[in-house]
Amino acid sequence: MRIATFPLAFLAISACSPNIPDSAAGVGFGDYNEYQAQQAAQARAASTVSPLPPASALSEESLTSATVGTPLSAINEQQTIADATAATLAATRSSSGTQPLQASPSNPAPQTVESAAGISVENDFEAVDNVRSIESDAALIEQNRAQYQVVQPTALPDRVDDPRPNIVAYALSTTHPVGTRIYKRVGINQDARFARNCAEYGSPDRAQQDFLERGGPDRDRLGLDPDGDGFACNWNPAPFRNATNG
Repeated sequence: MRIATFPLAFLAISACSPNIPDSAAGVGFGDYNEYQAQQAAQARAASTVSPLPPASALSEESLTSATVGTPLSAINEQQTIADATAATLAATRSSSGTQPLQASPSNPAPQTVESAAGISVENDFEAVDNVRSIESDAALIEQNRAQYQVVQPTALPDRVDDPRPNIVAYALSTTHPVGTRIYKRVGINQDARFARNCAEYGSPDRAQQDFLERGGPDRDRLGLDPDGDGFACNWNPAPFRNATNG
């Protein structure tokens, strides 16, 4: 029984094993590599890549003068820097837009040393020495000095008498620090009155002036100085004091 089952098992294993190429029949590893190369060649042929256009397909349109700009030959070679400078100055107009800018008639024309092309050569000592001298420069300085106008100081205008209290004079008449109680203050809701009434003034200076005009610093009818230091609505005399100490 065991001998009969052995051939059957051998036949089953043979049927399941893959077919091995027979190198003797001409199908070996060399043919397999060639097969792989053919498959790769077919894959490359299947890919559609647009080739670059040939050189003949490119535009042969030549560049015109409009694309490359005006040729240098079109520039007037006879135009000098002086001509260009003169054209620029001629185009410059005054603020009215009708007349070119002009120097004051009272000022003498500047003695500018220029080359043949109209370029200043003020830094060329030899060129300047041929045109100007120490004597001519001295004469020019004297001419300018003769045109100087010296304005003499005049007396200051008299102070106009103002019947209203002067907060500057009041600040200079005090020496105690801000917040120091000097004057007696009585009343209820002083903080509320202080905030409400001080908001009616455009600045502490105006509040202080009105405070003095209404009988301050001894009296405080509107509650502008609840701490009794004589300064209404947080007015500070320090800037006026410091001005006299400088």
